[in-house]
Amino acid sequence: MDKPTQTLDPQKPDAAFTKVPIEITVSVGRARPLVRELLQLEEGSVLVLDKRVEDPVELYVGDRLIGTGVLEITETGENHGQLSVRLVDVNDFGASGG
Repeated sequence: MDKPTQTLDPQKPDAAFTKVPIEITVSVGRARPLVRELLQLEEGSVLVLDKRVEDPVELYVGDRLIGTGVLEITETGENHGQLSVRLVDVNDFGASGG
């Protein structure tokens, strides 16, 4: 007889996968230059994005949108002066699909 498959509970802090680091990508906007403009880029060139500084940014893990936030500069602690994101909406990870 096969042994029952053990299911990891993501709510338990000792679940093995909760200790795996992930990378979150913050998308601040897109630039759509023509190929000829792309070939002319050099140090000091400026790419204009399709968003303003105050617009929300999107957070992704891989190609999955996990939430949105706003850009801030950390004001205190060891990360003082560091660019950061304050989350304003986090997707429901328990929802099926995606």
